Amino acid sequence: MTLDFALILTVLTLLCGAFWLFDKRVLAKRRALAGADAKRSETVDFFASLFPVLAIVLVLRSFVYEPFRIPSTSMMPTLLIGDFILVNKFAYGLRLPVTDTLILGIGAPERGDVAVFRFPGREQPLPTDPPIGTDYIKRIIGLPGDTIEVSGNRIAINGEPLAYGASAVYVGSGAPGGVEMTGASHTRETLVPGQPHAILDRWDRQAAFGDGHWTVPAGHYFVMGDNRVASDDSRFWGFVPESHLAGRADVIWLNCANWACVDSFDWRRMGEVIR
Repeated sequence: MTLDFALILTVLTLLCGAFWLFDKRVLAKRRALAGADAKRSETVDFFASLFPVLAIVLVLRSFVYEPFRIPSTSMMPTLLIGDFILVNKFAYGLRLPVTDTLILGIGAPERGDVAVFRFPGREQPLPTDPPIGTDYIKRIIGLPGDTIEVSGNRIAINGEPLAYGASAVYVGSGAPGGVEMTGASHTRETLVPGQPHAILDRWDRQAAFGDGHWTVPAGHYFVMGDNRVASDDSRFWGFVPESHLAGRADVIWLNCANWACVDSFDWRRMGEVIR
């Protein structure tokens, strides 16, 4: 069972808020009547003092930006293991924490967005699947109504093949998992006109897989990892419901593959905009 941080943070904020309100409305009056010698309860003081801090964190995390850490190679070479990213929580509309109920529609996902979402699960779960609701990050390929065709890790949308650049050999870096991708074929894919992004589309140790043809239903999105040879995505478990989207990945604010080693920090990636 995984811990739901949003639920824990919300419960703690409400609990500390209750202490803060009780202190302001009830205990403060009793202290005033008791005179200057009246002392404030240490327990109440501790929880009440936490309330403003937790409330600010809850608001920022729920409605502004939320930090995430990249744990896998599925979005290489765009995102590496150990990248710490900021996810724009209002890009796809404001949602209540825990319930994810949409309260204000501001924007909609666009083709090419790198999006964080809750894993929707698959019709026939695998033993290796994470719990439903686990945070995933992939690139939005297909919008509602699109037809997507994948062949040899190359994509056609609504019958139009995407443009691809020349291939080169990729040299991995950072965490061991990233280094192990050395030797893969590295190219650029133009999903959005004028905004090509890098992908890994071939690997000598693994043939292309995940070929197929899909039509994206209303209210859903088709997503793929930029590492086409090592990404568990819509090719294998289906579409992402709009209600599962958490936000758009905007920027890398830190990269650290191993906290125990100073050399594991890649300062060059700090501030890099995610495209």
